[in-house]
Amino acid sequence: MKNIIILAGLLISFPIVSQTKVVKKNAVKANNFGVTYSLPKTNLVVEATVTKSTAKAGPYYKYAEKYLGVKDVITEDNVHYTLDNINLVNQGVPDPDNTYIIEFKQGTVAPYACLTEEGLLCSINADYTPDKQTAASAVAATKTGGANASVFSEELLMAGSTARQAEVAAKQIYRIRESRMNILTGDADNMPPDGEAMKLVIQQLDEQEKALTAMFTGSEEKELIEYESVIIPYDDMDKEIIFRFSDRLGVLDADDLAGTPVYFTLKATERAPELDAKEAEKKEKSLKGIVYNIPGKASIEISMNNKTRYKGEAQITQFGTREGLAPVMFEDKKAPVKVYFYPETGAIKQVIQ
Repeated sequence: MKNIIILAGLLISFPIVSQTKVVKKNAVKANNFGVTYSLPKTNLVVEATVTKSTAKAGPYYKYAEKYLGVKDVITEDNVHYTLDNINLVNQGVPDPDNTYIIEFKQGTVAPYACLTEEGLLCSINADYTPDKQTAASAVAATKTGGANASVFSEELLMAGSTARQAEVAAKQIYRIRESRMNILTGDADNMPPDGEAMKLVIQQLDEQEKALTAMFTGSEEKELIEYESVIIPYDDMDKEIIFRFSDRLGVLDADDLAGTPVYFTLKATERAPELDAKEAEKKEKSLKGIVYNIPGKASIEISMNNKTRYKGEAQITQFGTREGLAPVMFEDKKAPVKVYFYPETGAIKQVIQ
C-alpha cells in the first residue's frame, strides 16, 4: 500500500489550544454491557512554520540620506518568505478496519471505559485526564512603519513636488525631536501636568516620528503562517518530496518546480513480522478480550538543500501488531483491573491491579 501525503496551509493569527476531549462510556444493560472503541492508525503531521515579510518602500526613500542621514532603506516593494521551523507530530486517528467491543460481564463493579470523541480507547475502569497541551505558537501580524494620516501637516499636504514634501516631512521630524527633548529636559513652554500625561505625550511624539520616518525608510509587515503535511505511512520512504519551498512564494505543492524540494525519509527500525493470509486470519481469530496495539518504530529525517531540518523517531502502529488482554482480568467484582492506554497509538500505558 502506498504512503499517503496530504498538504494543508493554515494562517495562524491567534493562539489555538489543541486538547483531547474524553468521553466516559458506561457498560450497562442498554448496550448489552459492551463499549465499542477503535484502535488508531498513525498519521505523521509535518508542521512547517513560515514567516511572510512584506516590505513597502516609502514615498521619500530617495531623500532619506539627504535629509535624515539614513542609508539603509527599503527601495522597492517585495515579499519574502522564511522557513523558520519544521516539526513532526505523531497523531492517532481511528482505523475503521480495527473496531472492537469491550464486553463486561453483568455484575462487574461499575464497569466503564473512557474514549476520545473519535472513539479511541483511553482507559478501562479508570478516569482519564489528557496530558496538558500548550497553545500553538502563534504570532499575530506585526507591522513596522507605515504612515498615519494624523502626521500629515497642512504644510506637508500643500507641498507640491515629492522633493518639497520630503523636505517638509524631514523638518517635521526634527521639530518632533526638539519638542520631545524640551519636555524631557523641562524646557517646554507647556509642560504636561503630571508623569502619566508626560508619558502619554512622549508616546504620541514617538509614534508620529516613527510614522514620518517610515515615509523615508519604508515599512515592513510580518505574519506567521503554519502549514501541515499529513503522511500516512505504510512502508519505508526514501527522500519523498512532501512539499517545496520558495523564499518568494512560500510553501508550494510537491510538483511545483518553482520551489526547493523538502525531502521526507522514513525507515522502519522495529517492525512486526509479516504474516501471510492464513497466518493473519489465525492471528485475528486468536485475539480475545481487550485488543490493543503494539506499535512499531521508525527513524525519520526531513531535509532541504542537503541540510537536516528535523531528525527523530516515531511510533508507527502500521508497522506493529495487535494483542489482547485476557477477559478474566476484568471479572473480579471487588477489585476491577484499571488499564490506561496511549490513545494516539493504542498501546498500553499502565495496568493497575
